[in-house]
Amino acid sequence: MTAQAELFAKPTAPEGTSVINGRCVVRTGDGHRVVLVAGMPIAQYRVGDRMAEAHAMVLLVEQGWAEQGDVARGFGATARTVRRHQRRFEDGGLVALGRKAGFPSGKPRVTGARAQLVSRLKADGHSNREIARRVGVSETAIRKLLRRLGWSPPQAEQRVLTLPANPNLSASVASVVATAGVSAAPAANPNLSASAASAVATAGVSAAPAANPNLSASAASAVATAGVSAAPAANPNLSAPPSEEIPVSADVDPADRRVDRLLAYLGLLNDAAPLFRDGQRVPRAGVLLAIPALLKTGLLDEARAVYGSIGPAFYGLRTTLVALVVMALLRIKRPEALKEHSPEDLGRVLGLDRAPEVKTLRRKLARLAAASRATELGRRLAERRVTSRGDAMGFLYIDGHVRVYHGQREIPQTHVARMRLSMPSTSDYWVNDAAGEPLFVVTAEANAGLVKMLPPLLKTVRDLVGEKRVTVVFDRGGWSPKLFLTMIASGFDVLTYRKGRVPRVPRTRFTEHVAILDDKRVKYTLADQGIALLRGKLRMRQVTRLSDDGTHQTPIVTSRRDLPAVEIAYRMFDRWKQENFFKYLREEYALDALADYAVEPDDPAREVPNPKWAAVDAEWQAIRKHIVKIAQRVGVEATIDAIRGARHTKLDEATHAELGDVLLKAMRLERRRGRIPRRIPVSERTQGPVIKLATERKHLTNVLKMVAYQAESDLVRAVAPHYHRADDEGRTLVQTALAAPADIQIKDGVLQVILAPLSSAHRDRAIAAVCEQLNAADVCFPGTRLRLRYAVASDAMPDADRTN
Repeated sequence: MTAQAELFAKPTAPEGTSVINGRCVVRTGDGHRVVLVAGMPIAQYRVGDRMAEAHAMVLLVEQGWAEQGDVARGFGATARTVRRHQRRFEDGGLVALGRKAGFPSGKPRVTGARAQLVSRLKADGHSNREIARRVGVSETAIRKLLRRLGWSPPQAEQRVLTLPANPNLSASVASVVATAGVSAAPAANPNLSASAASAVATAGVSAAPAANPNLSASAASAVATAGVSAAPAANPNLSAPPSEEIPVSADVDPADRRVDRLLAYLGLLNDAAPLFRDGQRVPRAGVLLAIPALLKTGLLDEARAVYGSIGPAFYGLRTTLVALVVMALLRIKRPEALKEHSPEDLGRVLGLDRAPEVKTLRRKLARLAAASRATELGRRLAERRVTSRGDAMGFLYIDGHVRVYHGQREIPQTHVARMRLSMPSTSDYWVNDAAGEPLFVVTAEANAGLVKMLPPLLKTVRDLVGEKRVTVVFDRGGWSPKLFLTMIASGFDVLTYRKGRVPRVPRTRFTEHVAILDDKRVKYTLADQGIALLRGKLRMRQVTRLSDDGTHQTPIVTSRRDLPAVEIAYRMFDRWKQENFFKYLREEYALDALADYAVEPDDPAREVPNPKWAAVDAEWQAIRKHIVKIAQRVGVEATIDAIRGARHTKLDEATHAELGDVLLKAMRLERRRGRIPRRIPVSERTQGPVIKLATERKHLTNVLKMVAYQAESDLVRAVAPHYHRADDEGRTLVQTALAAPADIQIKDGVLQVILAPLSSAHRDRAIAAVCEQLNAADVCFPGTRLRLRYAVASDAMPDADRTN
């Protein structure tokens, strides 16, 4: 059968036509060529006229009618040729486009004799640019000539990294090390961890005694068992806590850690040993003041128990956690901000040649987040906090913090009080102690409210504090008398604001109360009374505060009847410490910053508000407001009579008709709203998969920022007795000291940190007093046996000259 012809055949270009793009073509005929743009000729020339053809190419590109690649295909040239024509036209106009083919006249060529000269100069190590200058041609010509001559650079000699004397590598390990370009011998400073030393010993490596002893007794025995001979420490009484494994290093130069990096690459090192070197005015070395407070939190011990290890790495678990906490204390708020800081300077503070950089730190966070153990780590740290600060657990403040999301993904929305609107966000619920210090944090599923989150939060609190009776302080978001009954039955006391319309307390019932609480003088005008909720099933105590101008009353509801009214008011209003904590962490620690951009599936059956119901309800509310306006205009009684259908009303005919139409619309909207479900599954509202932001990495960074804040708070409490403006400037002083430069000196197993003088003598005295307290703690830098000693450099400059 004959194939059926196409109904609409594809158009074909006439013979001699070259299509550049949808609007530009080149037609050739009778020895001439015409360039058309949208059917209009813009160039016409004889075939073979190189200058006119080059000008046509340049014109098409310069006027924006076609791209370089399209022009090159249309004229049978290359994009490089088009660019060359453009450059020549810019430099010399049409005359520059009209030169003859071949090598440009007037430019020197590289002769055969000079080719030998070029080869010899290149073999001597001269650069292409230097050779071109000597020969008198362009660098491109030299590069092309060398390529034609087949010249290739000689293989660079591998630099040999020499470990100290007495080589004892097995043949297999030695071959691997040699392949990497390292000549290995036993380290004069054995700084492999016990597990790494065991691995090295298994491979046949014997390490020499340490010139700088950094092994505790337990670690030394472990290394000896692994076949590593370790020299006795200069001072055998210096040892780290038994739970901490002391790593050691195969490097002897703290500024050059390439051997340790190689060992980590070979899988023989789980964490780099901190190696410090003497230095003056080391930038930000003042942050070492926070190391004792960091160790006090137990972060490293608990992280080791929870995560164990993150595998063979130069930046292991301990180094990564210390680096993240140090970053937070130095106000390096995100890993990306590391690009603005010198890795060498930060490394000196950590005892490394270089601090981990952005990609490395992100990989470490991703590896820790993959274990999904941030909640367990936070719980263990909270248990330690309860043990050390049990007296501050009598009152616990619970509040939610909303982290606004500004990305493109569709995630649950919630009301943001500080912005007064609903936005995509994630809600975190924090539990703080009586001093406003953070205890633990929980991320709410689908922005659940405080009423829903209180039961699981209180269960965690009960697991932490045991059977101790705790007063839970929260705002109106947790108001639920039914929940209060459950809380009281579970052994918790309630302290919150009363929600809803409350009858005003007569002015005669208020009296003035004055007391000294937490070393502060407080004064309130209060009224104390009992109230009944849930139709008498729940009896509570209400303490109402009268504002100074006598116009506003703030009712406070509690189940505590043993405390004076003034303390009830003080504890309730002290809730602002937690609000200040949120504000401080947002500004100083970037609490709201995303730790990653990953998402994870969410529950598609989770119910959310129905937008259709909300739209109808908005119309009904508008009608309701219209009725209120009519009542305000004609009177409430007349409006009620008209609604009830009274025969005689005071409304005129127009107003009566208007009211009838409004009532009819209201009835229809109410029936329509009743048929629409108020909440629907989120899968019916969301197009595409139901997702939420990944929480694990963010939760882990929240825990680390909480630890940094706790360490900073410990320093603030230490400086408070020695600085009379500690309430207002304590954190500023500590932050300044942490960011200050300091001298570092290593001698006789002591890491001496001498801070540079601050702006005034009284600040120096306050920090010096803190240094004495830290010295009395007698702690070692994590991962070493170096005892930390602190001091402030003396300065002979008068106080008046040092104060701005």
